[in-house]
Amino acid sequence: MLSTQYKTRSLKKLLFTISVTHKHPPPYAHSQKQTYVDVYMKWKKDSYFDSIDSIHRSLELKPLISLKNCIASSPDGCIPISAVSKRGTELGVPIKVARFLRSYPSVFEEFTGPQYELPWFRLTQKAIELDLEEKGVYRDFKGEIQARLKKFLLMSGEKWLPFKIIQGMQWYLGLPDEYLKDPEANLDGCFRVVQMGDGLKGLAVESNERVLSVIQKNAMKRGVCSGEPMEVLSFPLFPSKGLRLKRKISDWFDEFQKVPYISPYEDYSGLKTGSDVSEKRVVGVLHELLSLFVEHAAERKKLLCLREYLGLPQKVHKAFERHLYIFYLSLRNKTCTAILKEAYCDKLAIEAHPLSEVRKKFIKLMKESEVILKKRRLQNHTVHHRSENLKLDLDC
Repeated sequence: MLSTQYKTRSLKKLLFTISVTHKHPPPYAHSQKQTYVDVYMKWKKDSYFDSIDSIHRSLELKPLISLKNCIASSPDGCIPISAVSKRGTELGVPIKVARFLRSYPSVFEEFTGPQYELPWFRLTQKAIELDLEEKGVYRDFKGEIQARLKKFLLMSGEKWLPFKIIQGMQWYLGLPDEYLKDPEANLDGCFRVVQMGDGLKGLAVESNERVLSVIQKNAMKRGVCSGEPMEVLSFPLFPSKGLRLKRKISDWFDEFQKVPYISPYEDYSGLKTGSDVSEKRVVGVLHELLSLFVEHAAERKKLLCLREYLGLPQKVHKAFERHLYIFYLSLRNKTCTAILKEAYCDKLAIEAHPLSEVRKKFIKLMKESEVILKKRRLQNHTVHHRSENLKLDLDC
């Protein structure tokens, strides 16, 4: 009995002490409320985003550019099929290399080589002109492309990333091959190669300047942001046609927009996992990341390797599913592609990548191959039909 009374008095004393010492809780306690709502938004197909060729044909374009670079870097401007036939996996070619090259006659021209009558390939005149234009972009916009790489590194807490991670994002960032093959010779002085654990190497950047995200820059243009940390900034919303939110989800999202915004370039070590502020930072990181990419889109599975380095949660993919007014998930090409809606619905809000126009021209050139192959099939069909008629006449 006495023991029970003693415990009761001790508990009351402890509760009184807590109430006295926590009259004025720290400021972040107000902004890190854990009001998580299990939002389920029904996916709605959007034909506009599903028909953007620069996004959905980039899966074909990537191995095509790799093969184009192999031929363009050759001293003679042509290569035998044996030089690339066994490099299909390395170059990302989904089928046999020879078959892939023959699928694009508007880009690759086949001819019989000087030795052993092997098939050789060279670039067509239009492909050569586009290759020179691409090299001109890398030369003229070197500073801007490096600035995007710099921002990508600054988004990590340590301001460095392993080379294997950067290589995985190389296509999306629009980096030329020589940047990672010899970074010390091709990048400016703020970049340096660092040794990491287990014999791995990484690329680090040294910078003390404060970097603003796209969200902050656009808010400053509208006069609703001063550039200070922890300001309340809203994400631009672009609802797809026919996509409506339930009242519960709509109310939650209105409150989510009022939560303080943390830039991807600011320290996030004190954030509470599962809070609204933490989720808003995750959405902000994904928004800024896609804004740096050439097509402002990427395969969702390719972004998962960034979780550890950008401070993203294990189930980061749910951020795309919970915020369908900001991102669109396309299921074309048997993969899931995350697209930043703002880049295509408000083209003045996000600066286009210098390489985007060149890639669109390559895709247009790829489409010409379909016309060429169709003409060849018709010609072969006509010749075959004539030979059959001639055979019937001879039989008569």
